[in-house]
Amino acid sequence: QIELRVLAHIAKDEKLVEAFRNDMDIHTKTAMDVFGVAKDEVTSNMRRHAKAVNFGIVYGISDYGLSQSLDITRKEAGEFIKKYLESFPGVKEYMDDIVQDAKQKGYVTTLLNRRRYLPEITSRNFNLRSFAERTAMNTPIQGSAADIIKKAMIDMAARLKEENLQSRLLLQVHDELIFEVAEAQVDQTRAVVKQVMEGACAPALELSVPLDVDAGTGPNWDDAH
Repeated sequence: QIELRVLAHIAKDEKLVEAFRNDMDIHTKTAMDVFGVAKDEVTSNMRRHAKAVNFGIVYGISDYGLSQSLDITRKEAGEFIKKYLESFPGVKEYMDDIVQDAKQKGYVTTLLNRRRYLPEITSRNFNLRSFAERTAMNTPIQGSAADIIKKAMIDMAARLKEENLQSRLLLQVHDELIFEVAEAQVDQTRAVVKQVMEGACAPALELSVPLDVDAGTGPNWDDAH
């Protein structure tokens, strides 16, 4: 959930930040706020809807897009997005502000100051302009998440040498790192990986929410999950 944690930090939304600081299930929390119910009243369907809008909002999802993914009417999807943005006003403010900022500057930046230029943001063509606006909302979040995981990879390479561990990084998949580890060093490596990944933002960046990392082991990637 690194992208949602980055969103909470960038948007400075009090409810999102509080949820992550208190180690709450973010999709349950969203369902509670959007549907106005207590934690024990959240159904699996409510959580599924909340999860779709949580991740969809990162990509500037439209009522049409949400209606397609949840198999509900466009009107229902629009109402759901409206309730979400009312429940998390910091996110709404971020989305509005970042688009205006992009129109003025012509680009947006990640938290580590990597730029993405968006010349189409002032286009007269509605489709081009809309895509650029969604990209403006998304890039600081997804781009920052990508920066953080790459920083973790660099830090891990140094730590593996430093600790003299007989392990190697095989793959990066979104917010996951997959290692091949010497069996006798599994516990030691797991502890190092968790420490490095959770501290990947420091010292260049301090998030207002923790980066929680789960680590699993197994003879293959599937079993490690």
